[in-house]
Amino acid sequence: MPPPKTRVRYGMLFLVFLNVVINYIDRSNISVAGAALSKDLDLSPVQLGYIFSAFGWSYALLQIPGGLLADRYAPRILYAVCLITWSIVTIGQGFVRSFGALFALRLATGTFEAPSYPINNRIVTSWFPEGERAWAIALYVSGQFIGLAFLTPVLVAIQVWAGWQGLFVVTGIVGIIWGFVWYQLYRDPLDHTGVSESELAYIEAGGAVLSGQKNNAVSAASLWQWHNVKQVLTNRTLWGVYIGQFAVNSMLWFFLTWFPTYLVKFRGLDFIKSGYLASVPFLAACAGLLLSGYVSDRLVRQGQSVELARKTPIIIGMLLSVSIVGANYSESTAMIIFFMALAFFGSGMALISWIFVSLLSPKPLIGLTGGIFNFAGNLAAIIVPIVIGYLAADGDFRPALVFISALGLVGALSYSFIVGKIERVELR
Repeated sequence: MPPPKTRVRYGMLFLVFLNVVINYIDRSNISVAGAALSKDLDLSPVQLGYIFSAFGWSYALLQIPGGLLADRYAPRILYAVCLITWSIVTIGQGFVRSFGALFALRLATGTFEAPSYPINNRIVTSWFPEGERAWAIALYVSGQFIGLAFLTPVLVAIQVWAGWQGLFVVTGIVGIIWGFVWYQLYRDPLDHTGVSESELAYIEAGGAVLSGQKNNAVSAASLWQWHNVKQVLTNRTLWGVYIGQFAVNSMLWFFLTWFPTYLVKFRGLDFIKSGYLASVPFLAACAGLLLSGYVSDRLVRQGQSVELARKTPIIIGMLLSVSIVGANYSESTAMIIFFMALAFFGSGMALISWIFVSLLSPKPLIGLTGGIFNFAGNLAAIIVPIVIGYLAADGDFRPALVFISALGLVGALSYSFIVGKIERVELR
């Protein structure tokens, strides 16, 4: 097939990338504010662990309903609603005066962000053929690392200038503005006036599931019957990627929550300096993610099996993530950051794992499968911050790093021995 005359899909992917940047700023601003707000609100390490985990409670538990919403409503509308509502809640966090109020608002943030990744996956499945999909997923997921790597020093500067309260207000306002911009710019493939027929034919021939108001697809809600859902919940290969995603997200949530506190309180670094050093592992994770997406798609184009092309980078990445435990045996700041960056590089490699949702999901239930997948992964957002809070209650983070390292090994074993043949689950 000749190259398509337009490349509108790349513009739509860039919009998703920016959504993810804002999404993760509003998830992780709490980690930048953590040390200061815990002092002002008189929070213990265990209480701070619960605050860090609060987002994950609602976010994880609402992934399946979020998947239903992603299957049923247009991304243009649903994403705009999500962006604006979670940003309003973010602003509210700047005015809290108690543990209970902050915990409730972090729950609300997770609630309104819950549909975001199922929407992302639906968009990529609609706009990109199979041979470009791992790269597309790597690019939008990289938004969480690029945004945090380059913007963490900015967030630190905002907090120095306006306090932790101002940090929440500024990041919330940015999200509200972007929600309206998204609504104006995004369209599904069949609704976009700028996409050529050749580009639509190209992405559809490559396995994309075209969507838009112009098609007459049956509502996914009519397929949400228990015998259909059961197939998504009982498939062995899907369970392998569910377990793997929990392991991948465990590393991520350490960096999104406790990492700045680790640097400041356990390693004794200056707050402003820690902001710059904290960006290094995020850059490493971004590099690992983009490398993994490129290599995986290249192997597919070279005719390698799907199992080899998609599983191998993830397994290698999870094994590399085990290296975080090396920081326990290092005293120099440079070596600590090296082990953190190496581990997060490996974890970044494994984050192309969303490709398995596109490959394995029943076509009418991509949102549902993505919701269950993200639910499993974001159980880590609940469990990991709390466990670390208890493990580091006396100020010693070394047991916490052993815990994170062990979960990386679990992820590698899951993809090696539980994830079997890669083929789409067919509804019966």
